[in-house]
Amino acid sequence: PRQGANANGRRGRRLTRAAGGSAGGCRRQATGSPPAVRRQAAGRPPACPTQRRAQRAANGIAAGLAGVLAPGRRRPYTRHAKGALTVDDRIVAAREVDEDRGLDVRLRPSTLDAFVGQRRLKEHLGIYIAAARARREALDHVLLYGPPGLGKTSLAHIVAHELGVGIHTTSGPAIERPGDLAAILTNLAPGDVLFIDEIHRLGHQVEEVLYPAMEDFALDLVLGKGPSARSLRLDLPRFTLVGATTRAGALTGPLRDRFGIIQRIEFYPPDELSEIVRRAAAILQADLDPDGADELARRARGTPRIANRLLRRLRDYAQVRADGAVTLPVAQAGLHLLEIDDMGLDRTDRSVLGAIARSFGGGPVGLDTLAAATSEETETLEDIVEPYLMQMGLLQRTPRGRTLTAAGWRHLGLEGPVAQQTRLIPEGTDAGGRP
Repeated sequence: PRQGANANGRRGRRLTRAAGGSAGGCRRQATGSPPAVRRQAAGRPPACPTQRRAQRAANGIAAGLAGVLAPGRRRPYTRHAKGALTVDDRIVAAREVDEDRGLDVRLRPSTLDAFVGQRRLKEHLGIYIAAARARREALDHVLLYGPPGLGKTSLAHIVAHELGVGIHTTSGPAIERPGDLAAILTNLAPGDVLFIDEIHRLGHQVEEVLYPAMEDFALDLVLGKGPSARSLRLDLPRFTLVGATTRAGALTGPLRDRFGIIQRIEFYPPDELSEIVRRAAAILQADLDPDGADELARRARGTPRIANRLLRRLRDYAQVRADGAVTLPVAQAGLHLLEIDDMGLDRTDRSVLGAIARSFGGGPVGLDTLAAATSEETETLEDIVEPYLMQMGLLQRTPRGRTLTAAGWRHLGLEGPVAQQTRLIPEGTDAGGRP
C-alpha cells in the first residue's frame, strides 16, 4: 500500500507539472512567487521547463496573431453577412490588389516622356529634376497626392530614374517604430530617393524622427536611460523623400510643410486612358483594336489601374469567346458580362442608386440606413462608392442625407419626383393649376 501511495503521489505531481502547476520541481517557481517575479522582471525565461514550453507556445500564438492582424497587411478578401466580397475586390476598385503588383512593374514607364497624361505635373517635375541634376544636388522632397491608381508610385520611380540614383520603397504602416525608420535612413546613399507610400499613416513618434532627417539631414538618437542618458546627432547623406498619399488632409501640418514640391494627380480623360491602354496592350502582346481601346477607356473611371485591369479581363474574354482580338463588339460584350455600364458603374454602384430611388423615393436618406439597406459598411459607402457617384453628378450629400440628382434618375431609367410632378401638371397652367 505504501508503494502504491508513492506511485499515486508521483503520478499526481507529474500531472500537476504538465498542467503548469507548482507541484514538484515547479513549486518554487510558481507563477506569482518571488523567484518567478524576479526572473520575469529581468527578462529571463521561467526556471520550470513546463512553464518555458507554455510561454514559448503563447509567444508563438501572439506573434501569429500580430502577423495576421498587422495594420499594413491586406487580407485576401473578406465577406459580408450575405456572402458578397468587399468593395476592394471589385474589378473597378482603384486600390491595388495582389494581381496588380507584379503586372504594374512591367507596365510602369521609366521616364517622364513615356508617362502619359498629367502634362502640367510632368512639366513642373521636369524643370525641378533638370535643375537638381545640373547643380548635382538632391531634389527637394516631393509630396504626391490624389486618388488611388493614378500613378504616384510610377512617378516616384521615374524621379529616381531621371536623377540617376537608387530608390528605397516602403510604406507608412510598415514603419512601426522609430528604429525602423532609422535603419532605412542610415542605409541611404547620397542623392537616393526614399519613397514612402501611404505616408499619412506614419505614427507620431516616427514623424518626430523624420522631421530633422528631412530638414537638417540628421538623425537625433538618445543613448541610455535615466540620468546617464545622452543625445547623439548622426549626420545623414542628402536624400529626396517622395511621399504618396490619398488623404492629404490627414497629414500633420509640420510634415506637410517640410515638402518643397507638392503636386496633385488628377483623373485621366478618355483619350489619355486610351493611349495608356494601347501601350499596355503592346507590352502584354494583346490584340487591341483602337475602337475597343476607346470603349474600354470610356468605362475605366479615369484611372489607369482600372483600365489595365479591364484590359486583362477583356483579353481573357476575347481568347475564349472570340478570335483573340479585342474589337469594339468584343469589348462591349465583355464589359456587359462584367456588369460595367457606359459610365463605368458596376453592380454595387447601381444597387446603391437603386436603393435610394426605390426604397427611399430618391432621398434624403442617412448613411447608416443606406448601409443597412444595401448590406454594405458605412466606411465602404462613404470612402469608396459615393465619391465616384458624386463626381459623375449622380448623387448628392446634403445635411439631411443622400439624395439622387436628376442625372441619377435618368441613369436608372426612372422618373424623378420633379419629372413626375411636371407630367401631372396640365399644359399651359402653373403648379397651382391656374392658367
